[in-house]
Amino acid sequence: MLAGCAEGGGSASAPGVATVVEVVDGDTIRVRIDGRVEPVRLIGIDTPETHHPTRPVECFGAEATARTAELLAIGSEVRLERDVEPRDRFDRVLAYVHRVDDDLFVNLALVAEGFAVAGSYPPNLARQADLDAAGRRARADGLGLWGACGGPDTPVQPSG
Repeated sequence: MLAGCAEGGGSASAPGVATVVEVVDGDTIRVRIDGRVEPVRLIGIDTPETHHPTRPVECFGAEATARTAELLAIGSEVRLERDVEPRDRFDRVLAYVHRVDDDLFVNLALVAEGFAVAGSYPPNLARQADLDAAGRRARADGLGLWGACGGPDTPVQPSG
C-alpha cells in the first residue's frame, strides 16, 4: 500500500493527504505524498485526450485539463481515497480525489459539469453509481463535452 492513502471505498480510518504538484491532463495529476511525487489517475472517469501517444487530440480535452487545473491548483491539498486496485498498468496511483479545504469530490465534479464521462473500470466501482448518475444528468442537460462535441471520443476537427 502507498503510505498515507486511504483504502477501499472510503472505509479506511486515516485518509491520505497529498499536495498537487502538476495537472497532467483532465484525469491525471501528480502529487507529493510522503516525500515522493506520484502520478494519480482519477478513478471512474475519462476525459477527452490531449496528448495520447496513439490517439488524436479530442474535442473538449483542453477544456477538461483547464478545469482540472482550476479545481486542483498547484499546491492545494487533496485527500486520496482508494478503491480495490492500488495502481493501474502504468503504475499510476488510482484514487478518488477530494480537495481538503472544502471536501469537493473532484472526480464527481468533472463528470457533473460535463468535463469527463463516467467510466466503469471493474473492480474499482465503489463510487460508480454516483458518477453514472451525474453523467446522465450532464448528458441530458447538454453540459460541457455533451453540448460542445456531441459526446466523448470526438477528434478535434482540423481547421482550414
